[in-house]
Amino acid sequence: MASEKDILFMKEALVEASNGEREGNVPVGAVVVRDGLIIGRGHNRKDLDPTEHAEIVAIRDACRHQGHWNLRGCILYVTVEPCPMCAGAIVQARLARVVFGVRDPRAGACGTLYSIPDDRRLNHRSVLEGGILAPECAKILQDHFQRRRQDIKKRRDGRVVEGGRLEID
Repeated sequence: MASEKDILFMKEALVEASNGEREGNVPVGAVVVRDGLIIGRGHNRKDLDPTEHAEIVAIRDACRHQGHWNLRGCILYVTVEPCPMCAGAIVQARLARVVFGVRDPRAGACGTLYSIPDDRRLNHRSVLEGGILAPECAKILQDHFQRRRQDIKKRRDGRVVEGGRLEID
């Protein structure tokens, strides 16, 4: 069951997702929280670096804030279930808990395809909780991909001329 704090921090992750979308990225956002304060923020920034997922960016920001790599006692809030790469970073950073919005049926590594952060064979485990503000987290992604499909269709139909202006018949 989501607490008021979980909802508040997931809304902050949604703000980060919106920031990423404004920059032209897939709208995924994340925040790292320690003792009720946000110490790291991030959104997808995969322009030139495939590791710039929201979770990784937020974890790096939190580590800089703390001056250390160990995030024991911290909580990661992210709008989409982390992928295997991010789940590995969660384990390495020793995050206590991961709270996410929507499950990822194609790459989810926090319970959907894999369950890396709570795998007993690893040296650290995180508590996992999904489904927090799932409709809101799904909507921002659905809207983004719908716009992308419409843009592709316009280009394919030859209705967009150079410079991105819409050609009117």
